Amino acid sequence: MLKSLHKFIAFSGENGGKFRWAIVIGVFQAIFEAMRIPAVYLVLSGVLAGELTGKTILLGFLIMLLSVVGDGIFRAVGTIFQTEGGYRTAAGKRMEIAEHLRYLPMGYFNKNSLGYITSVTTNTMEDLGDLATRVVMMTTSGLLNSAIIALVMLIFDWRIGLIAIAGYLLFLLVNRWIRKVTTHFAEEKMVVDSVLVEKVLEYLHGNAELRAYHAGSRMRKDLDAANEATAILNTDAEITYNRYCILQSLIVKLVGVAISVASIIFYFQGTLSLLYAIVLIISLFMLFATLESAGNFSGLLSVVDRNVDKANAILDLPPMDLQGKGAKAGSSNLTTEEITFSYDERPIISGISVTIPEKTTTAIVGPSGSGKTTLCKLLARFWDVDTGKVTLDGKDVRDYSMNVLMQNYSFVFQNVYLFHDTIANNIRFGNPDAPMADVVEAAKSACCHEFISALPDGYDTVIGEGGASISGGEKQRLSIARAMMKDAPVVILDEATANVDPENERDLMEAIRALTREKTILMIAHRLKTVRHADQILVVDQGKIVEQGTHEELLAQNGLYKSFLIDREEAVSWKI
Repeated sequence: MLKSLHKFIAFSGENGGKFRWAIVIGVFQAIFEAMRIPAVYLVLSGVLAGELTGKTILLGFLIMLLSVVGDGIFRAVGTIFQTEGGYRTAAGKRMEIAEHLRYLPMGYFNKNSLGYITSVTTNTMEDLGDLATRVVMMTTSGLLNSAIIALVMLIFDWRIGLIAIAGYLLFLLVNRWIRKVTTHFAEEKMVVDSVLVEKVLEYLHGNAELRAYHAGSRMRKDLDAANEATAILNTDAEITYNRYCILQSLIVKLVGVAISVASIIFYFQGTLSLLYAIVLIISLFMLFATLESAGNFSGLLSVVDRNVDKANAILDLPPMDLQGKGAKAGSSNLTTEEITFSYDERPIISGISVTIPEKTTTAIVGPSGSGKTTLCKLLARFWDVDTGKVTLDGKDVRDYSMNVLMQNYSFVFQNVYLFHDTIANNIRFGNPDAPMADVVEAAKSACCHEFISALPDGYDTVIGEGGASISGGEKQRLSIARAMMKDAPVVILDEATANVDPENERDLMEAIRALTREKTILMIAHRLKTVRHADQILVVDQGKIVEQGTHEELLAQNGLYKSFLIDREEAVSWKI
């Protein structure tokens, strides 16, 4: 129990000080609560001696009043410290995880589902902010109060005090055993919660496909199964833990019986006064009421433990070496030297060496799964190569700090993500301080000023999360405007026109031409007509460059590139 409390406080970082202060305050709160014992003693002594006076009653009342007021004040202050510490810890760790995720290799996101990451940043952090705060508060309060009362009992009679302390220690041992045998529930809860979040997100994101393929019922069964698994586990955990709580409560009450019997025996033996016996029996109820409360809440410490472990599991993942030397690139010349890269021990890139001169256009073509996108992401250091090196301006990309390196790249992906914000803020995303005039100029260059102006609120129109409220072609052009605002020397176009309808393609190609003037361009494309005028074309197959040259040179080789071109021309000319 104490180990779990220490673990959570250590996890809280700078907010751990609030919990430490709360514990110190808790000691004073426990002392004030224990002051009720001398108040009772004072009144009872007067009653049993037949000398109860108004002065005695008043003094007892004042001590009791001081106890209640002091207890209330320190309890309130301690609660404030613990509440602030809990919620600030959750908020801080949520942002720390988000920041840490920025610098993990992209392979992590392929191995770990969106459901798992979402579960950590939502359910886990919510539990730590809300549940952990109450658990820590109730557990520490119960332990401190019980310890102080046991010491007061020791002062009244050392024999009864030792029995109380022995019962206190026995309670801690039993509680530790209970938490140990129920730990698996906390571990299983982490799994079922992640699966449930994953299924919910899958159901929501795939809603259009579910309708199109009439698969709603099948996917609903998966969602229902995940939901039912969560309900069953939570119910089983609650029932099992309640059984152990009964055992724990029985032990507490048996120790209470032992103290009561011992007090009576000592009284009849003449070694304990009736006054002390009554006061100790009354103190007994105070002792184990707070201890039993702490025990009931301590079972949730296993959940807190697992939540802390789950958050730390992400925070402990080694990020790429991101410090670098902070040097800025003097040119946008890119090279790779015998680079290799594997994902889950599966080779993706095998010994590629290529030079991409500054202010030239390099097109990358090849069959699906050949490594085109991976190669581009290695050039931008989304991953680190296994062997070899990638250089920008003659320097290894690992020698740059990540923030400095990213200043050199702009990206236009096939699947564009726009944020739930105004169109203007989405365009200036890479340059948040840009004036509105620059935003409009970028929009005009990207051929999206016209459709933006037609919207009810123009550039102040808030688009849905992911850009759900606008068309695919409009999203592509907004992403190009965003890239223009960044004005990076290297532009990577990852199949930017693959999903664009013919009506929008002309505008999109014009926007791309505006974006790529005087830039170093890497272009991945299935539509070979978009790469005919590239300065060089790289044909990638099975992680290797199998052909390299201009459009005319590759046609003369009668190789894979020419085969692609023939296949595409036949596909375009095919009619019903």
